[in-house]
This record gives sequence, structure tokens and C-alpha cells, in this order.
Amino acid sequence: MLKIPVMSNQLLANKRGIIFGALDEQSIAWHVAEKCVSQGAKITLTNAPVALRMGKIMELSEKLHAELIGADATSVEDLENLLTEILGGKIDFILHSIGMSLNVRKGKHYTDTNYDFMQKTFDISAISFHKLMQSALKLDAIADGGSILALTYIAAQRVFPDYGEMAESKALLESFARSFGYHFGTLKKVRVNTISQSPTWTTAGSGVKGFKEFYDYADKMSPLGNASADACGDYCVAMFSDLTKMVTMQNLYHDGGFSTMGMNPAVLNI
Repeated sequence: MLKIPVMSNQLLANKRGIIFGALDEQSIAWHVAEKCVSQGAKITLTNAPVALRMGKIMELSEKLHAELIGADATSVEDLENLLTEILGGKIDFILHSIGMSLNVRKGKHYTDTNYDFMQKTFDISAISFHKLMQSALKLDAIADGGSILALTYIAAQRVFPDYGEMAESKALLESFARSFGYHFGTLKKVRVNTISQSPTWTTAGSGVKGFKEFYDYADKMSPLGNASADACGDYCVAMFSDLTKMVTMQNLYHDGGFSTMGMNPAVLNI
């Protein structure tokens, strides 16, 4: 029997949010949802209709007493319906935790990329974020002072050969956060940031070639080790809370120090 953590400072009391992308217990979004509810928030869970059938999100919805609405994040119509269906008025925070590459899934080498697959990757993993923010702004769905987060990865800045066009997708995602962050901040005082998370054992992440070896490498390279999905949930709570009201348009590394390291003797067993 799964239990919601009992330790809470109620940092998100009286706040309402939407969590995109929870699939199963390995999903970072799953941990974020649990943490938000434990800190007093009411949330709506959403994922693609096929994920509602295949994953465990219904189990999470029941556990957290959270509203569950299926939506294709690449469809503006679905996003607008989602934002208007949610009960209780304006929302205070959103997590975008969506990413998928058909090229990576099918083992296509970066130099033999299928461009139809690439367009699909960009639409699912990055352009969906812009569609979400544009829909939310158009419908005035987010309360003044709200917070929007998207999960990203350091491959947006560094070369990771087996990550495929997901690297460009994450770079585009981060650019959308900066550009839309300006407009959302100016118009509504809403914050928009990305969190660059450590390699994490998720359904999507573990499908990348050589993931286990790289996971172990990153864990050794990082002075604090890899940041867990559970710890990422705590960080997201902080970013959704009123403690970070003046943080926006930032790409925030949550990676145990990996992003700043050059070499760690531990990697060479020195």
C-alpha cells in the first residue's frame, strides 16, 4: 500500500496545479505530484489518453484524490479543453514533464535521423510546452504570481551522442521558457523556469542506449551523486511555492553538481 509522506510544511496550502506526464512510480512527475499534495496542494493529473490506459496514473489519481483528465499535449484543442474543464477556478502552478523520441526508441543513429520522427519529437517534447503556455495565457487560466516548470536535461548544452534529437528538443524547450517567461512575467507576474535534472531511472530515460553506464558515471562525477526523482519533487515544490516569487526565465540545474564538474578523481578510481 503506497503512502503519502506525512512530513509537511504546507508550502503549497490553498494552491492548485496541473501535473503533466505521470505514468508510473518511476516517473518524475509521479514524485512531484505526491510531494505537491503532501505540501497541501490540490492537483489535476493529465497525460495522453493512451497513457491513461497503459500506465498507473489512475492509481495515483485515486491515492491523491486528484482529478484526472486525459489530454494530448500536442493538441491545442485538448489543452484548451483541459484548462477549461479543471474545477475550482484559476491554477497556481503547472509541471510539464513530457518527452519522447521515436528515433531513440527505434535505435536510429543521429546521423541517420528520420525527419518525420524528429518533427514528432519536437512537437511532443518541446512545442507542446509553448502550446500549453499560449493556451493558458489566452484563457487567463493561471493566477497572478503563479509558477510554470518544465523538466529538461543538460544535453541541451553538452553533447551526449545517444540522446539523439532530444538534445535539440530540450534546447528548444529551454528557449521557450525564457521567451514566454518574459511575456508571462510582464503580463501576469507568472514565473517560467526549467529544471535540468540528473539522469533518472524513468521509463523514458532507461530506454536510451547505454543509460545504466552513463547513470553510474554521472553518479561518480557529481559530488553529491545523482539527484533522485524524489528530491526533484522537493525542488519543484520549492519552485511552486511563494519562496521563489522572483525566480524566472532560469534553467536550474538539479544534478548534484554534475553540470559544474570537469573531472572527479572518483571516476578514475584515483
